[in-house]
Amino acid sequence: MSLSMKLRIASLAGLLLSPLAQADFSIPGFELVHTVPVDTTLDAADLRQTGAVWIELFDGAKSRIDIGQFYAADHPGSVMDKVIEHLEAAGKRGVKIRFLLEEKGIKLSEAATLERLRAIPNLTFRVLPYGQLSGGIIHAKYLVVDGKQAFIGSQNFDWRSLEHIHETGLRITDEAVVGQVQAIFDQDWQAQAALADKQPVPLPATGQEPTRVGNYLVASPQRYNPPGVGDSQLELPRLLGEAKKQVRVQLLDYAPLSYGPDRTRPYYAVIDNAVRAAAARGVSIKLMVSNWNTDKLELPYLKSLAVLPNVEIKIVTLPEAKQGFIPYARVIHSKTMEIDGQVAWIGTSNWLGGYLDNSRNLEVVMRSEAMAKRVGQLHAQLWEGPYARALNVTDEYPAPHPGQP
Repeated sequence: MSLSMKLRIASLAGLLLSPLAQADFSIPGFELVHTVPVDTTLDAADLRQTGAVWIELFDGAKSRIDIGQFYAADHPGSVMDKVIEHLEAAGKRGVKIRFLLEEKGIKLSEAATLERLRAIPNLTFRVLPYGQLSGGIIHAKYLVVDGKQAFIGSQNFDWRSLEHIHETGLRITDEAVVGQVQAIFDQDWQAQAALADKQPVPLPATGQEPTRVGNYLVASPQRYNPPGVGDSQLELPRLLGEAKKQVRVQLLDYAPLSYGPDRTRPYYAVIDNAVRAAAARGVSIKLMVSNWNTDKLELPYLKSLAVLPNVEIKIVTLPEAKQGFIPYARVIHSKTMEIDGQVAWIGTSNWLGGYLDNSRNLEVVMRSEAMAKRVGQLHAQLWEGPYARALNVTDEYPAPHPGQP
């Protein structure tokens, strides 16, 4: 590692350890949190970085931290290294920690990181094969502290997500939503125990009709949602169906394909139909995806969408970091939507089959002009900046190889 890189990391670590300024909540109960990839011209000075928020949450924990993640990967000297230090400190002072990881995420995780997590005092580590429940995975990235605060976002428990990937999430203090996130964790924690004991996995009790006003949580898969939590697979098309003027979307991947356990890609039209219907009635669709979305099966669907009236699609390619190639990094990974300057969507799902139908994912809907405006500004910064290029339906695009230089 170069001296300049060491100094940059040391400076950033020092910032994370300094007293944090008063959080600027965009709306009561919800703070927009962002990772600006280093070595880019992007900027979001009014939004706190993910690592600082996670450290603050861990430092403030009094009795319990619950973490649900797809995988876990650390790197020496990284911001994540500091985050785990603060998680270790919480365990050492007696905070009970439950860490739930997706079984398929074991291969994506760093073995040393998993060993480090398992060694934390008062931490119970469990692995859930979510495919045995629904055929999907735990793709959600979230945590709950003392049942009073939660974090949901595109950020994996991965050092790259805190420095080298464009990510967006929410720190949540809204009592109702935090309670629902806690209920989801408890449901999946109990499911892991049932599967480990070769017992039937209990289904959540039925409850009241989920709310669709104000700010609220939706999740997937629907049959494993606690009472009062809406179905993501129903809510996303409904919101698109309510759009009147403009929809801005930012994603890692978009395609009407479904990634099943048998590795096939059957057609999944739920989201795509809703997007096309919105465009057909005159709604402006501005869809921005990563340069990992150009494989030979997904690209034709993007092109078929791009030829429609009222649809614009841009592909974003972030520059390589100054330190050189980093596998599975330097990409936009945020999953956000803004509708008509009135509604914001911050979630953990890519817009393909397998995510909203049979995998554990969490999405927050905020009917808030303030939040919609800020999410729209994040979208516009990329859309109008140097890293986004309009999709040309006659061009050929290289197949993505995110793990290779």
